[in-house]
Amino acid sequence: MNAGEVLGRCIGEATTERVQFVSKKMPRIGEFVILECDFGAVLGMIETLARGSVAIPEDIFDPASVEKIRAMEGDEYYIQGSVRILGEVESMKIPRTPPPPGTRVMCAPPVVLMRIFGDPGNGIRLGTLVTQPEVPVYVHTNRMVTRHLAVLAMTGAGKSNTVAVIADGILGMRGTVLIFDMHSEYISASFTSGRVTPMRTVLNPKHLSQTELAKLANIHGERAYVQSRYFRMAYTTAIRDLQENTIGISEFFMHMKDLLDGYLEEERFRDDKTAINAVRNKIEEFEERYEQIIDLTGREFSESLVPGTVNVIDLGAVDEDAADVIVSHALRKILTGRKQYIRKREGIPFPLLIVLEEAHILSPKTRSTDSKYWISRVAREGRKFGVGLCLVSQSPKSLDPDSLSQMNNMIISRLIQPEDQRHVQSASESLSEDLLAQLASLNIGEAIAIGPMTKIPALVKIDEFRGRLVGGDIDVVGEWRRAVEGREQERDARRREIGQMEDY
Repeated sequence: MNAGEVLGRCIGEATTERVQFVSKKMPRIGEFVILECDFGAVLGMIETLARGSVAIPEDIFDPASVEKIRAMEGDEYYIQGSVRILGEVESMKIPRTPPPPGTRVMCAPPVVLMRIFGDPGNGIRLGTLVTQPEVPVYVHTNRMVTRHLAVLAMTGAGKSNTVAVIADGILGMRGTVLIFDMHSEYISASFTSGRVTPMRTVLNPKHLSQTELAKLANIHGERAYVQSRYFRMAYTTAIRDLQENTIGISEFFMHMKDLLDGYLEEERFRDDKTAINAVRNKIEEFEERYEQIIDLTGREFSESLVPGTVNVIDLGAVDEDAADVIVSHALRKILTGRKQYIRKREGIPFPLLIVLEEAHILSPKTRSTDSKYWISRVAREGRKFGVGLCLVSQSPKSLDPDSLSQMNNMIISRLIQPEDQRHVQSASESLSEDLLAQLASLNIGEAIAIGPMTKIPALVKIDEFRGRLVGGDIDVVGEWRRAVEGREQERDARRREIGQMEDY
C-alpha cells in the first residue's frame, strides 16, 4: 500500500483501544495505519484480517452453487479487520475518545513511522518493519538494558542472530556485554563494531562460597545435612589457614582431606565416620570430575571483564551443575561489584548487559537453582546499578515465570506450541491476543518487539548479523557424503598399497 492511501472506513462500535474497519483493498497484518479522527490523527496497527463475500455466506454447502455465484458476481469480496489503537500521532498518548464510525483508515506515511522507530542517537538498530521495509527500527538502549530483555523463539528461528545484532550494536556504542555461551557459538565470533574477549571457564575454590563448592561436590539437599556439617567445618578451617598463609592455595583440597582424616580419629565424631568418609570421597570425585576447569590460581570473573568488548564465558564443555555455579557466582559478584562502585567507587566501573543462553536450564520452572535466585536478584536490583539481563530461550514454558515476568522487553520470534505462547503472554502485558496469534506464522528472522525499548509494539525483520558466528544447522547430507567419500578414499589407498607390496 502507498503512504496516505485510503484503505477503508471504521465500522460498528469502537473503543479507545480497538476499532473494526472494512476495506476493498487487502492490507497486511502488522501494517501501521492512520485514523483521521475528528479530534486528530491516531496511529494504529492492523491485528486481524478476514476476507468474505456477501453473496457466498458460510451456510452454502454445495460447491456447484459457489461456482455459479462466482460466475455471476465475479471476484467481489470485502475485507474486514481490526486495528489496535496505539496512540495519537503527535504525543503517542492513548486517546480519551474513540474514533467515530466512518473514520477513514489510511496507510501510515514512512515519515511518521521513522519519527517513532528511527532514533539512532539513543538506540541500536534491530532491523526494519516487516510491512514497510524502508522504515528502520531502533530500540532504546538504556531502556533495553535497565528494564531487561527476553529473546524467545523456537530452535532455528534466529535467536543467535538477534543476540549478535544487539551485541554488535552495543559494541558500536562502546558498551560492554557478557555472554554465557552454552553452545560455544560466540567464543570465536567476530563482530563488526568491536572484539570478543574470551574468558577462561575456570573455578577457583578461593573465590567460591562454601555453598557453591558443596553443590559441585554433590553435598547438598535435605538428606546431606550431616555431610554438609563436616564439609563446612573442613572448608571453614581450610579458608582460614589459607588466609593466614599457613597453607598455599595448591594445598587447599589436600588440606581439607587431611582435616577430614583428623575428624575420623576423634572420638567425639565416631558415630559420623560414614558421613565423614563420604565427604572425603566426594571431594576426590569433585577433583576428578572438574579437573579441566579447576584452577587454584585463577582470577575472579568480575576482575577479568574487559569494557567495550563482548566478554564470553564458554560453558559448552561443562555440565549443568557447573554451569549453574559459574553463572550464579558471576551474577553475585557482578551485582556486588556494581553496587560497590556506585556507593564507594570500588568494584566494576562500567555497566554491562549479561546474556544468558538456554535460560530455561539456568532458571527452570520446576526446580530451584542458584542461578534462578541470582537472576531474580539482578532483575529486581540491577536497574539501579547498571546491570542488565537478556534471557534467551527456545522453551519459554520451561522458564521460571517469575524470571520471565521481570523481563520488561521482549523480542519474540516464531513460537508454535500453544503452551509456550500462553506462558509468554502471561508474562507480558504488551502482548495482545491478536499479536499472540501471529507467533506461529512468523518467518525466520521476523519477530515481535515489545516493551519500553520501543515506543509501540512492532513486527520487525531482524537485520542479518554482518559478522561471523560459530554454529548453525549442520549440513547432514553433506557430512554423510564426505564421510563415505573419505572412507572410500582410505580403502582405495590401502588397495594401492597392497598392490604395490605384491608387485615388489
